[in-house]
Amino acid sequence: MDLTGGSTLARTPHASPSDAIPTQDRSSEPRPSGVHPSEVRTSEARSSGVHPSGVHPSGVRPSGVRPSGGRGGRGEGGPGCARPVVTELRLSAFAGHRGAVHALGPVTLFAGPSGSGKSTMLRAYEALARLGAGDSLDEVFPDAADCVPERARPDAQGRRGFRIGCTVDGPAGPVHLDLAVQAEPRLRIVGERLTGRGRTLLATALRDPSRSTVQAEWHTAGATPVTRAPLPDDLLGTALLPLRVAGKTPGQLEVLAAAEQLVIGLRSVFPCDPRPSGMRAPVLPGEGRLRRDCANLAEVLHRTHTDCPRRHHRLAAMAGAGCVGPVTGLGVRDLPDGTVRAVLERGGRSATPLGRLADGELRYLALALTLLTGPGVLAMDRIAEVPDAMQSLTLLTDGLDRGLDGRQLRELLRLAVSIVADGHIRVAGTVGERGVGEARRTSGVTVVDLGV
Repeated sequence: MDLTGGSTLARTPHASPSDAIPTQDRSSEPRPSGVHPSEVRTSEARSSGVHPSGVHPSGVRPSGVRPSGGRGGRGEGGPGCARPVVTELRLSAFAGHRGAVHALGPVTLFAGPSGSGKSTMLRAYEALARLGAGDSLDEVFPDAADCVPERARPDAQGRRGFRIGCTVDGPAGPVHLDLAVQAEPRLRIVGERLTGRGRTLLATALRDPSRSTVQAEWHTAGATPVTRAPLPDDLLGTALLPLRVAGKTPGQLEVLAAAEQLVIGLRSVFPCDPRPSGMRAPVLPGEGRLRRDCANLAEVLHRTHTDCPRRHHRLAAMAGAGCVGPVTGLGVRDLPDGTVRAVLERGGRSATPLGRLADGELRYLALALTLLTGPGVLAMDRIAEVPDAMQSLTLLTDGLDRGLDGRQLRELLRLAVSIVADGHIRVAGTVGERGVGEARRTSGVTVVDLGV
């Protein structure tokens, strides 16, 4: 990718993973005038009345991201799908991966021997999601040097880095993001490219290493075909476009549609890593939003028992299918100290506190709960400006089969396949050697073997 010199925003095919985003643009072109990169709004954005939340006032719909029917409406991805979804993950040069390109279906599980990079795939996915939500590079990559490929040699200036990217399908068609990050000697984004429908919509490059900015240019297609401005080098430029682009020309609307689609697809992620050791004790009731480690499982069950009776009943049925002994329901007990304790109802027998269940049973229940709920019940950054009907939640779970027996994994996979059918939820995870066979036998589950 050549980001040097004049405009690069010509119609170009989507770059392959082997295409290197340059780490620095040595062009002598002067730094364009404009607002300081730390200023959130440009004069262009101010004139358009951009909402402080970062979503363009025209919303998603006028710029092209609108619900529609068709094949994609079932959550399968592809042009015209109602909900933006991540359909491809690219690790061009990241940790142990080079030139890795993997399609993501509604339920995708990465398999392979220890050290094959299964967890690294999810790490890259979550990193892109956090950048899309507005987190800074140092928050997302506190150990950035570990993300650099082992055999990557520094250049003459001692710089090394990594490259990742993804594709988000939706009403705007496939939108591709490719990102180059310098990890050493200083963490910064040195190249970013957003493409859609064969056109480069945003390109950034490092022009002056002494500044904390990159030079950005995005498609306008008006009286001025390209708009140039500096952007901070520690934030994802695509996520800043709704604050920068006025949306007055067809080109600007095209850029907004692509940027909004990509951000919505990336932000709709919930990493779930149930930790049974923290799920056994009673908890204080709160807002009832499940945390990443699921330590407040009892609190969330207290909420779903009242607010979501149908889902709660289905979760109780899952408990009966995956826990030892008869299960007639899931209950919650209020304790004298103000805490709540979740229990398995046993019919005529004494109820069993969840704290007495095995680790595998607790993980099984927590994962089933995440599949049966939505963003409103999960401790995640909801996109309040976007209707729920236009969002597709993706659950990231590393070690889906950890601690589970064959029956529990089989029930979870069947539940996942049935849940994703309506397009509201997708699953991306990893599975070990014990569970890969069951995953392969489950219709609707895509297994990506990284050991091949």
